[in-house]
Amino acid sequence: MSTRCVRQDALADLADIPATSRWVRNGDVRLHVLDYGGSGVPLVVLPGITSPAITMDFVARELRDLVRPVVVDVRGRGLSDSGETYSLQDYASDTLAVLDGLPGIGTDPLLLGHSMGARIAAVAATLRPLRGTVLVDPPMSGPGRGPYPTTLAAFLGQLAEAQRGTDADEVARAWPRWPRREQELRARWLSSCDPEAIRATHEGFEAEDFFDTWPSVPTPATLMYGADSPVVTAEGAEEAAKTNPGASMTEIPDAGHMVFWDNPPAALSLLRECLGAMT
Repeated sequence: MSTRCVRQDALADLADIPATSRWVRNGDVRLHVLDYGGSGVPLVVLPGITSPAITMDFVARELRDLVRPVVVDVRGRGLSDSGETYSLQDYASDTLAVLDGLPGIGTDPLLLGHSMGARIAAVAATLRPLRGTVLVDPPMSGPGRGPYPTTLAAFLGQLAEAQRGTDADEVARAWPRWPRREQELRARWLSSCDPEAIRATHEGFEAEDFFDTWPSVPTPATLMYGADSPVVTAEGAEEAAKTNPGASMTEIPDAGHMVFWDNPPAALSLLRECLGAMT
């Protein structure tokens, strides 16, 4: 069994989050979500490969007047169970379980995914009707394409630091542009990630082609990407625009792959515009 650890000081962070912990089951896997409540259109948020739900709190907080954010601890992260497998179909099945099993989500929610979460959102959007889908900097690596720019060794090295006991200063060496609070949350929560989930997901970045799904994602759909992202390059953005011409493309200035962390004001402003057009 893979080693996972949720630190006590990480659990204490939940006291400062304006959200309610809720649980949904997909077969044997229990999934934890942070529900920010409100009467707006539900927005289900799927974070990236090493991002438990709480690390998206600063995004969810800025959207509460517009939508009802519901942020998922993807299987193998945060407080959700680990799984036997971690394919895109597994993750999409979990997402459907949240959409269909969480009270008040309704028949036409919005879906937002960042990085790994964007890949999951793309698959889920082809499996059931949605009000709209926003994909943020989805990995465009895959068979016959370039590799994902962050190596598996780098991810596992960061996880090993977290399991050993890291702090915000050490996180800042890898992510110097991030707001201090986000560096602190990553330091406390990264050890909750299952190394097998990270390993299998990273392998999927190489084995599962985003462009097998993207052309079938229904509109309204928006693909947001960092102007300086090594994950969605200019060539990748051009291919995405051509292969799903009904979708909108939005470039976020002065941002790499971690768009919300790199340039929060611009990324959140553009996201609000996008969601406002869908609600």
